Amino acid sequence: MRFLAGLRAWPYLLAPMVLLVAFTYIPVVNMLLYSFTDWDGLSPTRDYVGLDNYVDLFSRPQLFQVFTVSLFYLAGAAVQIVVALYFATVLSFQTRFRNLFKGILFFPYLINGVAIGFVFLYFFQPGGTLDSVLGAFGVGPQLWLGDPDLVNTSLAGVSVWRFMGLNMVLFIGAIQSIPPELYEAAELDGASRWQQFRYIIAPGIRPIISLSAILAVSGALSVFEIPFIMTGGSNNSETFVIQTIKLAFTFNKVGLASSAAVVLLAIVLLATWLQRLLVPDEKVRLT
Repeated sequence: MRFLAGLRAWPYLLAPMVLLVAFTYIPVVNMLLYSFTDWDGLSPTRDYVGLDNYVDLFSRPQLFQVFTVSLFYLAGAAVQIVVALYFATVLSFQTRFRNLFKGILFFPYLINGVAIGFVFLYFFQPGGTLDSVLGAFGVGPQLWLGDPDLVNTSLAGVSVWRFMGLNMVLFIGAIQSIPPELYEAAELDGASRWQQFRYIIAPGIRPIISLSAILAVSGALSVFEIPFIMTGGSNNSETFVIQTIKLAFTFNKVGLASSAAVVLLAIVLLATWLQRLLVPDEKVRLT
């Protein structure tokens, strides 16, 4: 009977499996195949060049210098996790209007990334919203997107604003899975909110914090949407993904761009493996 029940489940899994294969695995395989060719993206023919694209890629160290931009987004992701953890902890206790605050903080994640990019273009423009607010405190106008020393910090700040709500929701879900009697026992023992966070919440949601860190690193390495919309990669804000897109669609070097995408995928997988190696997922037992 269990075998027949398992067979009945397969028709329901067929549609998502077909979509997963069609839009994830087949494109990845094609990308890998393109990386061994000199295809320009338009020609009906493409010649096999072996590892020439990878040799060309690694013989240009300037192509990897853009990874320094990812450090700004990585720092922003760290701030994002800390802020999300703070709000998740506060809103998990009895707080007035906590559902309203949850909705307000999560709402930016629901907005389309292109729309966010255009909104913050007006926010950061000279004499715009940010300059007007800072002007009330005596701070002069700045070229937030035009100054190479400020542009990446500004863009990373937009990413923090957009994705903080997602991390907050993940943390809230994990915090709510902790048995409430642990909080009651801690309160009877006179534990403060900070002590409850340190000895109950933080250990209890450690796997989710590790997951958020993995997503933060992979997101910082592959950031694309916000800098592409807001600056197009100008003023030292170009990321590795933007550079790859330009190789493919501006310089018509789809083969070289595909090899760059394969290298990026390998770097993300390596970073994820190292994180899981250094911070293994251990079953947490709270007593």
